[in-house]
Amino acid sequence: MVTAILGAVGVALPVINVLRRESGSNMFYAAIALGALAAAISYVVSQVAMGTVAASQVLSGDVVADDLLGAFFAIAMLIVAVFTTVSSFAYMRERRYPAVYYSLILLSAVGMVMVAYANDLVVLFVAWELMSIPTYVLAGFNKRDPSSNEAAIKYFMFGALASALIVYAISLAYGLTGTTDIAGVVAGMAALDASLVPLALLAGALFVAGFGFKMGLVPFHMWLPDAYEGSPPPVTALLAAGTKKAGFAAAVRVVVIGMAALSVDWALALAIIAVMTMTVGNVAAVMQKSLSRMLAYSSIGHAGYILIGLAVAPYSATALPGSLLHVLNHAVMKGVAFVAIVGTVTALATAHIDRLRGLGRRMPITAVGITVSLLALAGVPPLNGFWSKLVLFGAAIDAGAAAPWAPWLAIAGVLNSALSLAYYGWVIRKMYFEDSGGERVREPRAIIAVVAFSVGFMVAFGVYPEPLIQLAQSAAPASLMP
Repeated sequence: MVTAILGAVGVALPVINVLRRESGSNMFYAAIALGALAAAISYVVSQVAMGTVAASQVLSGDVVADDLLGAFFAIAMLIVAVFTTVSSFAYMRERRYPAVYYSLILLSAVGMVMVAYANDLVVLFVAWELMSIPTYVLAGFNKRDPSSNEAAIKYFMFGALASALIVYAISLAYGLTGTTDIAGVVAGMAALDASLVPLALLAGALFVAGFGFKMGLVPFHMWLPDAYEGSPPPVTALLAAGTKKAGFAAAVRVVVIGMAALSVDWALALAIIAVMTMTVGNVAAVMQKSLSRMLAYSSIGHAGYILIGLAVAPYSATALPGSLLHVLNHAVMKGVAFVAIVGTVTALATAHIDRLRGLGRRMPITAVGITVSLLALAGVPPLNGFWSKLVLFGAAIDAGAAAPWAPWLAIAGVLNSALSLAYYGWVIRKMYFEDSGGERVREPRAIIAVVAFSVGFMVAFGVYPEPLIQLAQSAAPASLMP
């Protein structure tokens, strides 16, 4: 139902544009796209609220699993798609081809939702490409901007490499098990002859590498800062807070389940990648002068936090729910941060940190959105990011009885969170404690709307996080928890 709504409207927008014989009317096409996204997210939320969505069915054998795990990821990614569309109101006002632009957002959203629900490797790959191809075009949408062209080329090249790795992994999985159904692959992997286990491990490693490019895991993160900085700011929000979550959705259904079936110590390998990812991301972020690049490296660090839950999932019942909780929280926190950049680019034509001096006086609402999102990303209570990090780090400590290395993940996470406060605090100091002498500027109303919703979300679920925690616990597949 969701994909039908988004796909039909996404295909219809360019057709409507041709029939109207004009390329303007940005708000007309934006309103249609926003209506489709609102209808889609309302449908998913209503299904979850009414309890009509089945429990997580990652091993059900269905080609598409209409389960709570898919609904959870779909909600997170559709929220980001709404943020992207709303923040594009002002950004696309003077730009050409709005119908194509909003159509690409909707088609990418179709792919993200399909990835969330896919329970077959072939369906997953088709959804992966449907999600990725529109974003390649969106990254280079400002075709007269060299940095946008560079971002699109780098993103496309690494995306194509990731797709090739995933296809090779799927071919190995099919050759070893004779099926592309995820449940069948897991059962086949568990019954493999010992001589074929190395090939199965190779398939798992290729899946990790392929999905790792989209998730921004080290050492598969090289493309990410340049792509985020050069893409149009609203598109960056979609990449950082939306498509990245699709990578984790695929990882939960494929990598974690498949590697668990092989009875090898895959958890330690994921733990090492998690520590490398969060450390490299936060250390590199300290040295950035562009707010876009700083948030890009911060996204890499948060991918490491989320990976903690996948690493210790076999040893702690709260690990995977912690990862899911941080996925949803990060979608809002990072999404509003990049939406705020859209506001500064639209009003001040800059995203350089040194030029944000006095932003608290010049653009007070946008500055509040940036401040609250940065503090939430750092895990400062009483904001929502504090609780997801607490659950993740607590799970790592609880897993210490079965995995002696697990508490070190919590220590690394706490140290990296403390380090992140350094560069987040630097941005806040620029906005409120340094003055550029400029006059107050008009803030786009669409940006104000996104900031108001996001700040309310971060504060409300920081003060009372129980509903989100329960939803994450319900969405976590029982087959992956001890």
